[in-house]
Amino acid sequence: MFKSRNSYISVYTTAAMAMFITLSLVMFPEHAFEAAVNGLNIWWNVVFPALLPFFVCAEILMGLGVVHFMGVMLEPLMRPIFNVPGEGSFVMAMGLASGFPIGSILTTRLREQNMCTKLEGERLMSFTNTADPLFMFGAVAVGMFGNPAVGATIAIAHYLSSLSTGLIMRFHGHKQEKSVSHKSSGKILFRALRRLYEARKKDGRPLGQLMGDAIFKSMNTLLLIGGFIILFSVLIRIMEVLGILSFLSAVLFKILAPTGIDPQLIPSLIHGFFEVTLGSQQAGAAPASIPLVQKVMAAGFIIAWSGLSVHAQVASIISKTDMSIVPFFFARFIHGTLAALYTFFLMKPAQRIIQEISVPVFLHTQPQSTMSFWLERLIFVTSQIFLFILILLSISMVIYLYTNVAVIFFRLRKK
Repeated sequence: MFKSRNSYISVYTTAAMAMFITLSLVMFPEHAFEAAVNGLNIWWNVVFPALLPFFVCAEILMGLGVVHFMGVMLEPLMRPIFNVPGEGSFVMAMGLASGFPIGSILTTRLREQNMCTKLEGERLMSFTNTADPLFMFGAVAVGMFGNPAVGATIAIAHYLSSLSTGLIMRFHGHKQEKSVSHKSSGKILFRALRRLYEARKKDGRPLGQLMGDAIFKSMNTLLLIGGFIILFSVLIRIMEVLGILSFLSAVLFKILAPTGIDPQLIPSLIHGFFEVTLGSQQAGAAPASIPLVQKVMAAGFIIAWSGLSVHAQVASIISKTDMSIVPFFFARFIHGTLAALYTFFLMKPAQRIIQEISVPVFLHTQPQSTMSFWLERLIFVTSQIFLFILILLSISMVIYLYTNVAVIFFRLRKK
């Protein structure tokens, strides 16, 4: 009876919301059109050129078996620390460098190919949903705050909180998970090469077909992401016109008042709850009378939370698998809370670091819709992906060698 009642409520609520949105579009066509154009510009000028090359490359690397090779090589790192398969290292590197929602997209691909379990997939996408460095350094720090120095604070806090979330989420579902041995015999490099060969043989598609399929899937995914960006842009504008956002701001202020947050920052959190770019923009444009640390903390939380727009994209992307969106949702809140806390403690040290080290000039510029800018971005992000993978591989090999030496030493002592 209770389930039946919930089913009725869900159906009627969804229908009512759809009718409300449709009527709002009819009542405020000009506002809806302007918001839709703004969302389309963001997708076409920022998201599309930023993600397309990496979506295509990721699909090709999976088809060629390279990701399977990395899975074996990085299993000694990813399994004990994050409780996910070694293939998760590829998702992690791509997510850290390329931005959301690529982590969830690649996790879905791993699950579809049975390269991770349901619980492993939920753990993996919970901490690989990160913003890219260019967005934090260029768009937020330079474009929205007009202060390149805060970029280091936001980025360091964001990545530290992401890894911390991964360590917390490694315990997700461990009681429901069956105990499985992940140990394999043989030298790790030979096992990795054998896995690459077997994966490529199993795929079997010619290179031309593989590239065509990669482009087709990538374009479909990007069109889906674009639709969500435009839809949420319109929804936020309609809610703003109807005064719903003002009402939510008043409610949120009463909840957050004990924390000592400046009430003028509440609108940025409300906008950021729905869409990360709008929320960060509002935080950066907040009055100068608000302490800078509070403004940067708000931006850090919003970027880590990533907005319901990204949540909806992820929910749609993983809907073809058995993975649940609920762990991802809670992980975003954990990530956001930790990002704000880390920002508070790192504000002064991080700004001191950026003054002492040479940060690439590219990260001090606001994103532009020019061919030269996107070429620079492609080169920068690609180099970051290779750097992340090299660091992860180095750590994994140290752990592997240490483990093997420890086992040999234990056996010798036993004899």
